[in-house]
Amino acid sequence: MSTITLRLPDSKHERLKQYAKQQGISLNKLFDELATVALAQFDAKTRFTLMADKGDAKRGMELLDKLDNGLKP
Repeated sequence: MSTITLRLPDSKHERLKQYAKQQGISLNKLFDELATVALAQFDAKTRFTLMADKGDAKRGMELLDKLDNGLKP
């Protein structure tokens, strides 16, 4: 486990403490959860980019058009 020193404006620190308290978790747990979300978003973007690089843009647009047409009333 690592320790990080994070500098935040006092007002932001207080708001984050209030948010953590409202969620019923510690400030440390809140940052752990926020880091997990950030990493999940990073991983999803990385996977998407890798898949997009292998894909066919024309076929992708055809599928999106098909989806759009299927959602119209």
